[in-house]
Amino acid sequence: MSRGGRPGKKGDTPERKCIVTGAVAPKEGLIRFVVGPEGQVVPDVTGKLPGRGMWVTASADALAKAGKKGVFARAAKQQVTVPEDLVEEVSRQLGRRTVDLISLARKSGEAVTGFEKVKDWLTKDVAEVLLQASDGSERGKTKLRPPYGGHHIDWLTAAELGLAFGRQTVIHGALASGGLTNRVVEEALRLKGVRENTVASASGKDKTAR
Repeated sequence: MSRGGRPGKKGDTPERKCIVTGAVAPKEGLIRFVVGPEGQVVPDVTGKLPGRGMWVTASADALAKAGKKGVFARAAKQQVTVPEDLVEEVSRQLGRRTVDLISLARKSGEAVTGFEKVKDWLTKDVAEVLLQASDGSERGKTKLRPPYGGHHIDWLTAAELGLAFGRQTVIHGALASGGLTNRVVEEALRLKGVRENTVASASGKDKTAR
């Protein structure tokens, strides 16, 4: 049995227990935290920092509860300090990780940007994921439809997508199928949970991965 998880067959998706909700779920949907050398709670979005991991569901609500109700201290069994901007910091780190993965996909030829190029990939069923800036024109975004059976990621900003594609801003992008694309979707879905309240209030509607 892995720490915080439950027994399973070899090859099963690793699971961890959320210290807020008590629910056990695949670790891809949770955020790992460790306690730093000075007793501070540190987000570990890559899951590589040393120390005993504490796992929280990737949602703004769960993160807020973990930070305000002493949940981290009980899980760590010691006094800890929690950053006041915990949710925002996790959002920044996940956003950067997602951007970096899209950038790697671009460099390997698995991503394109620009309305016409994206439209071409969608028409030819090359695109597995449609990327659209959360702060882009709604009218312009409706001119492109997500790939059938694929994903629609529209909770990254134009500036964030711009970083991924080496430009100032980007409104439309697309990813082809592949290992990097799977990792982008995985990280983007964690980011969506953390940004859910912000995205919903900004758009006035539910944002989903389709």
